[in-house]
Amino acid sequence: MKSWFAQHLHSLKIAGQRFRDTPLATVFTMLVIGVAVALPAAFYVLLGNLERVSGGIKPQAEITVFLKNGVSETQGRALLASLSRNPDVNNARFVAKTEGVRRLEASGLAEIAAGLPENPLPHAFILTPQVQDAAALEKLGSLLRNMAETDRVLMDSDWIKRLGALMNLGHELVLMLAVILGLALAAITANTIRLQIYAQKDEIEVARLIGATDRFIRRPFLYFGGIQGLAGGLAGWLLVTLGGWLVQGSVNRVAVAYGAHFELTGLDLASSLLLLAVSALLGWLGAFFAVGQTLRDVETF
Repeated sequence: MKSWFAQHLHSLKIAGQRFRDTPLATVFTMLVIGVAVALPAAFYVLLGNLERVSGGIKPQAEITVFLKNGVSETQGRALLASLSRNPDVNNARFVAKTEGVRRLEASGLAEIAAGLPENPLPHAFILTPQVQDAAALEKLGSLLRNMAETDRVLMDSDWIKRLGALMNLGHELVLMLAVILGLALAAITANTIRLQIYAQKDEIEVARLIGATDRFIRRPFLYFGGIQGLAGGLAGWLLVTLGGWLVQGSVNRVAVAYGAHFELTGLDLASSLLLLAVSALLGWLGAFFAVGQTLRDVETF
C-alpha cells in the first residue's frame, strides 16, 4: 500500500512539474476549458432564474364569454349569476356592451367608436376558474360553449402551456450544449496531452529501456488531464459567478422599474461540485484516450 501511494504521489509531482514548465500555455488552456464549461453553466443558471420568475407568477387563467347579439343585459346578468354558483368558477364579472365602448375610447380609439352608427359589441363576462388543471378547464370551457346564449369563448390559459414548452426546450438546449462543449473539453485535453507526449518522446523511450511500464508512464498524464479539467471547471465557475455579479445591478434596475425586487441566484453547492467533478472527469477521459493512442504511435518511431 505504501508503494502504491508513493507511485501516485510521484505521478502527481510530475504532473505539477509539467504545469510549472508551461505556465502560459496552461493558463490559456484553462481559460479555453473554462469558457467551454461556463457557457452551458450560464444557460443553466439563466433558466433557473427564469423559472423562479415564472414561478412567482401564479398562472391564473381567465375565460371570456361573448354573448350573442340578441341576448339582453338582463338575461346576461341572470346567466352570470347562475354561473357564479358553479363550484368550478372562482370569480365572475359582467362586461356590458356600453363598457366595451368606453374601453375602446380609453384606449385611444375614441374617433372610431364615435363613428360607429350603433354599438356592435356584444355583452360578455369574464370568469376566473377555481381550478387550473387543463382537463378541468377544458370541461368548463365546453360547458360555456354549449350554452344557447354563447357566441364565442376565449380561454387565455394557452400561455401557460407555451411557457412550459419553452422551459422544456431551454433545458434540452442546455443539455445539448453541455454535451457538445463537454466533448470539446475532452478534445482540448487530449490534444494537450498528445503534444506533451510527442515533446517528451525521448524521455519516454529511455524510461521504457530501464523497465518502466506503460501504466507508470501513463499515470502522470492522466493526473495532468484530470487536474487541468478541474482547473478549467473552476475557471468556468468563476466566470459564471463573476458574470452574475456584473449583471445584478442591471437586473435590479429592471426589477425596480416593474416595482419588484429580484436577486439573481448562481450555482448552488451541489451544482458547483457536480460542475467541477464532471470537468475533472472529462479532462481525465480526454487524457486516457489520448495517452493510449499516442503511446502506441511513439512506439513506431
